[in-house]
Parts: sequence; C-alpha cells; structure tokens
Amino acid sequence: MDFKLFKEMLRRILMITFTAAALACSAAPKAQKMVDGVQNIKPDEQQSLVCREVVQLIENYNYKKIKLNDSISSVIFDRYIKALDPSRYYFLASDIKEFEKYRTTLDDDFRIGDLSAPFYIFNVYLKRYNDRVNYSLAQLKEKYDFNQNDTYTYDREKMPWITSTTALDDVWKKRVKYELVNLKIAGTDQAKNIETLTKRYENLKSQAAKFNNQDVFQILMDSFTEAIDPHTNYFNPRNAETFNQEMSRSIEGIGATLQLENEVTKIVSVVPGGPAFKSKQINAGDRIVAVAQGVDGEFEDIIGWRIDNAVAKIKGPKGTTVRLKVIPVGQELSSKPIVITLVREKVILADQSAKKSVKTIQSDGKPYKIGIIDVPAFYADFKAANAGDPNYKSTTRDVRLLIDTLKNIDKVDAIVMDLRANGGGSLVEAIDLTGLFIDKGPVVQVKDLRGAVEVDEDKNAGVAWSGPFGVMIDRLSASASEIFAGAIQDYGRGVIMGTQSYGKGTVQSSIDLNRLVEPSLLQKMAAVFKKAQPESQPGAKQGAPASSSSVVVDKDGTPQLGVINLTMGKFYRINGNSTQHKGVIPDFNFPSVYPMDKIGEDTEPSALPFDMVKPSNFKMVADLTDVKMKLLKLHNDRMAGSVAYKILQEDIADSKKRDGETSISLNEAKLKAERDELEAKSLARLNQLRASRGLAPVKKGDKTTKDEAFDFVQDESLKIMVDLMKLTNVDGKLTNVIPPFNK
Repeated sequence: MDFKLFKEMLRRILMITFTAAALACSAAPKAQKMVDGVQNIKPDEQQSLVCREVVQLIENYNYKKIKLNDSISSVIFDRYIKALDPSRYYFLASDIKEFEKYRTTLDDDFRIGDLSAPFYIFNVYLKRYNDRVNYSLAQLKEKYDFNQNDTYTYDREKMPWITSTTALDDVWKKRVKYELVNLKIAGTDQAKNIETLTKRYENLKSQAAKFNNQDVFQILMDSFTEAIDPHTNYFNPRNAETFNQEMSRSIEGIGATLQLENEVTKIVSVVPGGPAFKSKQINAGDRIVAVAQGVDGEFEDIIGWRIDNAVAKIKGPKGTTVRLKVIPVGQELSSKPIVITLVREKVILADQSAKKSVKTIQSDGKPYKIGIIDVPAFYADFKAANAGDPNYKSTTRDVRLLIDTLKNIDKVDAIVMDLRANGGGSLVEAIDLTGLFIDKGPVVQVKDLRGAVEVDEDKNAGVAWSGPFGVMIDRLSASASEIFAGAIQDYGRGVIMGTQSYGKGTVQSSIDLNRLVEPSLLQKMAAVFKKAQPESQPGAKQGAPASSSSVVVDKDGTPQLGVINLTMGKFYRINGNSTQHKGVIPDFNFPSVYPMDKIGEDTEPSALPFDMVKPSNFKMVADLTDVKMKLLKLHNDRMAGSVAYKILQEDIADSKKRDGETSISLNEAKLKAERDELEAKSLARLNQLRASRGLAPVKKGDKTTKDEAFDFVQDESLKIMVDLMKLTNVDGKLTNVIPPFNK
C-alpha cells in the first residue's frame, strides 16, 4: 500500500500537534520517591516529552484507535512488573502491594509525561537486585550437600510473590546450589566452580551499576506500546540506531536475533545466510550460556547479563571468531552445552539472495526432478532501482532467473518454494513474486486506519512457471510470506505444506519523532541540556550513555527523541480473510518444532483479532479440493510407517514436557542420571534416523557432516509433489486440474 500521501498529511498534522503539546504547560510531575542504597535513576524532560507525544500518536493514529484508560493502565502495569521480574526472584509481596496504587494511574501520568512512579518501581527493583546478588556472593562461602533430595523451582512466574526476605533467601540459596551442582556435573572442581560463579555475580553487580534512564525508559515504553499491540514499538535513540541498521538490511556478527528469557540469552530467530544459519547447528529457542573470543579465548559466563551486553560480546567485526556454549532448544539448562565456533561476517540482508537446488525423488521406478527455491526474505534494493540500475536486486528478479535455469537447464518436473523462517519484507515483492505464478489479478488487500480497503494487484501478463508448484511454510513464516502463500492457496495455484504460519497481518509505519518537532524547540532543549551537563562531562557523545542520566544528541548537539513503529493498517487475503492472528493454514500440516503456544501472533494478548473484508474479484487457476484429499490420504499412509515422523513427534512431545516443568532436582546423582538419560535417548534417536536412511551409526561425541543433516519437512513435501504429479498425469499428459506443464 502506498502510504506516501497519507504519511505527508499525517506529518503535517503531527507537526502541529507535537509543537503545540510540547510548548503547552504540562502539569508538574510528582516528586519521585527515593530508594535507599541505590543511585536513584530519574527520567528527564526529553523522555517526558516523548511519552506525551507517543500517547497522542497511539490515541489518534494507531489502527486500534484506542484511548488510554484505567484498563490499559492496568495492562501496562502488569507488563512492566513482568518485564522487570518475570520469574519473581526479586520483588517481595509487600513491594507489589505498595506498587498497586499506580495500577490505574499510569494512563493519566503518561498523558502529562509524569514518569516518577515507574522510575521509582525500577529503583526498588534495582535495590532488590543488588541485595540478591550480594546474598548469592555470600552463599558461595557456604558448604553444600549435593546428596540431599531437595529441588529448585527455577520458574516462579505463576507462583505467588514471596512474602518475606527469609523465604526469598531460601529460593536464592537453592539457586546458588543449583548453579554449583550444574557446574560440578560438567566436570570442573569446586574451587573452579566457586570462582566461575563469583565472576558471574560480580559481573552482574557491575552491569547493574551501568543502568541509566535510557534503559529504564525503553523497558517502560516496551511495556506501554506492547500493551496496545505487539508491533507498535518505540525505540530510544540508542536502539533506534540499531533499528535503522536492520532497516538498511546490514548487520555484522553471527546473524541471529536474541532476547532475554529467565535471565538466559535465547536465540529468537536465525538470519538466513548468516554464520549461525550456515553452521546448521543453531536454531530458534537455543540458549547461549557462555561466550569466548577467538579460537582459544577463555569462555565468559553470560547467564544473567543484560541483553545488550550479551549481544555486544557475541557481535563483532567481520572475520573474527567467536565461540558459543549453547544449550539446544528443548533441553534442560543442566544439560551439557555444545560448543559452536563461528566466524563473524557482515550480513547484508539485501544480499541474501534466493537460491536454488535440485533433488530427484524416485517413485515406482521413475525419477522426478524437483527444483527447490529457498527465499530467505522479500528484499529489494530500492535505492538502486530508483537510481535506474537495470541490474538491481530483488526477490522477484532473482527468482525469475532461478526459474529460467530450473526450467530450461535443469529441466525440473516441479518447483517448491521454501518460505520457512521467512519473516517477510517488501509488500511490493510479495505481489510481484505471486505474479510469476499467476496471470494477472489481485494478490492482497490492505485496510488503513480510516477503514478504506485497497486491492493490490499483479498487473503483468504471463507467468514464469505454470507447472506443478508447492510452498513450504512454518511458524516463523510471517507478513509478506503469508501474503504470497495465501494468494497461491486462494488461486489454487499450488499446495501449501508445513505448519500454521505466524499470523502477522498488520502494517507498520516508522516515524522519526525528531521530524515531528519544530527545530526551534529542539534547539531550546539542546541549550537546556548543555547547560545542565556537568563540566566533567563536556558534551555527551553521540549515542553514548552517561551514568544514570543519558541524554543522546547528534553531532550538532540536537537531542534525539527516538523512533516509533506505529501500526496503521491491516492485510487481508483475496478471499477476504485476514492473515492477522490465524496466519495461513497449510493444506498438509506437519508437527511444529516451534512451540505453537509460545510463538505466533495468536500468543500475544494485545494482538489485533482475525476478521474479514469483502473478497476480491479473482478467478481461481484450478480447484484442487479433490486432489488434496487424495494427496492427504497418501501422505497420512506414508506417515503411519515413517521412522522420521515418529521421531519428530517424540522429540516435540519430550520438548513440550520439559517446557512445562518448573523445578529441577538438586541431587547430583539424580541430576547427572537425568542428563545422561537425555543424551542417550537423543543419540539413540539420531542413530535410528540414520539407519532409516542407510547411514552408519555415530557414537557419543562424534561429529556429523552438513550433508547428513535431515530435513524431514522438505523430504516429505517433495514426496507430496511427486504424488501431485502422478495424480494429475493421464497417459503421459497432465490433466486440466493444473495448467499445462511448462518445460
């Protein structure tokens, strides 16, 4: 959808709104309550201004058109408390009881830019945090009996808040014991283990001392905006720079998105084409527990680290080596980590070109050649295109060339598009790519915040491929991927295989808040900040924090307000269904290796709902209903005797069971036996799978090659495509169920 005209209108309106609001007299914020024993972090006027304006943006221009009220305030309150203390390790029940007076006042406070309450809550958290770390350090001097049958509850999210310091001490004493026994099982001696944990806790204290008001403000604004919807996000000036790097599609490091979960750094997604992706050893859900620099550097424990500090250790210049200790997804933290060595690269997302491969499937003594096109993202070099470069890169241009090669040189019988882990990208590319497989027609509908629906079409006559076609998706396929897969399904142009997609059907517009404020006002703010700057800190560095207060300015000294990604529209399929919330349901559904109850739009409480608009006027290419029913029976019959399918289901069931556990034994022998049993079961399943493929068994510690990696979903999807070709082929000719095969 072309938002250019609308955004210009919005910019003019907001310019007036922002300037008027910023210059207007706002109510004086309440005096912030101080917390003994910590350097109390306070908000600044810059953050107060941003908060007021974000309220106006959300109330007036967010797709939900939602007004802040006591109910929204309560949601923000709960999200903020959870963001600070998700597993209830730090706050006492008495703290939460005291904070309750702020539950329904945040909406009123935010409207006038009063941030005193949430900053006070953070300072209490900081006090409790430091107390816990100091207590843990003291506990390292105690002696522990690892033969007792006690347990440690590591996930207290759904448990009541602890009522006394004594009870909290007991939780943390068990936590220290758990960390000690976990290290002991790994094979290091007690003295080394105590040294490791001492360094860990001292490092946590050091990191806590570096918190500044930019950090607090970002946590608070995340809680605020995500209470509205999952994809309306504010980025403070420091994070805005990272966001802009991602938007420019250039990152440097291992190529993975990270987040903090229960004080452990977790991999959220792996960037196709990056070092982590190429290693084939790292997956979404894996946890990184330690990092080492170079091929022989000492590992540094990062459990409990702030996510930005952990990322700083993992990222690094192109060509340098980083080693990671990783706990694979689905395994306990007590499991022995695997060590993965990666060479950092400059990952240019726009250069993650679509790639092809060809596989031959034997069926009834006949070979079927199938081309696989892996599309990592919907990318386009708009800058080069606008400059008139005839060879600019884009998903559609790259895929068209690959289809030509597959059709004319490889002479494939069918093509499968792999959109697994494709999080989306350019809407224009999703439309154009669809046009390679259909002969003109609508592809997607977009409804803006005014309720107007626009139909975007493929207007180019002809197709690049008219033969048998399939699309693979998974839970991480989102946005533009869902538009493409949904259109292929609606037209009956091919079959969709995999798992239900993410369900991200909303449109965001990125707004630089500095562009919405009069320059004269920014100059006045700059003068105020410069005057308030201590002489010992002559001029804040661009993007650099300064103790507990961190005003970020550009090279000219102008305060930077940050960026907001605002949800302003919604996608709909041509059949009228929204891709929002429900995503795309495959014709052939596979068990998901990603937890469906934790990943996906339908897991977000604030997500926009599924709804429908009027269907577009489109003509189906083919009605595959009957064919799909026959294909499904063949697929189910194959799965009934598939060793790989059985193992996949067992792995998922075990992972789900472990994911539901909240406590763990502190008995060394029992914990070691559980770990050994898990490793033995994993090895047995691997060898069972290898045997089914005619591969020799491996022993514990043996390395497997990339060529031996098994992609069950792809393998079965190719067999479904063979079935499709056999069912639609009569006397050597394809029937009219699908278009004539274009060789």
